[in-house]
Amino acid sequence: MKRLLMLAILAFSMTTYTVQAQDAKAKSILDAASKKMTTVKSLKANFLLAVKGANGKTAQTKKGSFLMKGDKFRVTMSDQEIICDGKTQWTYVKASNEVQVSSYNATEASISPTKLFTNFYDKEYTYKYVGTKSFAGKSAEIIEMTPKSAAKQFKKVLLAIDKANTIAGGDVYEKNGNQYHYEVSGFTPNATVADASFIFDTKKHPGVEVVDLR
Repeated sequence: MKRLLMLAILAFSMTTYTVQAQDAKAKSILDAASKKMTTVKSLKANFLLAVKGANGKTAQTKKGSFLMKGDKFRVTMSDQEIICDGKTQWTYVKASNEVQVSSYNATEASISPTKLFTNFYDKEYTYKYVGTKSFAGKSAEIIEMTPKSAAKQFKKVLLAIDKANTIAGGDVYEKNGNQYHYEVSGFTPNATVADASFIFDTKKHPGVEVVDLR
């Protein structure tokens, strides 16, 4: 669940930062994407996520949609939803009609919208330009990101940025051999998104079991 959330957020997030001893080509691409994202107040997008195990076989493929407005976000998939109003996070599992409620602290989260919109990459990753390739039917610039800390479960992330300076998706490689491939489509910046979209409404889910972990 946390990995799915991380990938969804990563797919739509860019940052402003100062760069020290980083790849100049990668810097110019990230700067352009960063400049575009700093003007976005809200967004909507769709995503596809494919998980491949260490044996090279695809374990599962998920499709979903993503909303973000400031520090609020909502990830919707066929079997679950993750909703956050910036203070409280609801994780709803449709099959069991259960929602887990927890406090959300962006400064404590390993991956969060707050981190991704500040200087997350510069603090925790080094990066370099890899080249241009076709990604999900688009020509995209590929940036390889390597975590500075050996404690990270990911050994590298390949971030794909298209000609419109929008993140088209990417590939995440875990140390245990698992791979996560995601693609972004239908990116709509400054979309009209109601604040109510970021609060779980129990009235719309009759009989839902609420598990409060706060």
